[in-house]
Amino acid sequence: MTSSANKQSLIIRTERGLMISGTRITLYDVMDYVTAQYPPKFIQGLFELTDEQINVALSYIETNRAEVEAEYQQILKEAEELQQYYQEQNRELVARIATQSPKPGTEAAWEKLRAVKAKRQLKG
Repeated sequence: MTSSANKQSLIIRTERGLMISGTRITLYDVMDYVTAQYPPKFIQGLFELTDEQINVALSYIETNRAEVEAEYQQILKEAEELQQYYQEQNRELVARIATQSPKPGTEAAWEKLRAVKAKRQLKG
């Protein structure tokens, strides 16, 4: 097997899309960080990839940028649609849970959470 063929086999297409062989990491997972301009070493460490795996993934993305970008945009669109769907489906449940009293013994934790949320809202 040639080096080129070996590198090509490290990126495979599954029902989840383009993946790094031997992992559950899609190229779309990597694209989140590539588009945010994270350094390759950070991405490699985040996903616990070998030097070869990160190099092949980044090389594949660069070589096939149009194809990967189109699929990535489709993945982002579908994720946004799913998020909106589940927010709508769970709106009443979330509202009902928010009105419930905390379980006995958890009042202090809930008060601390409220304080953190209030502080965060002041910053935002």
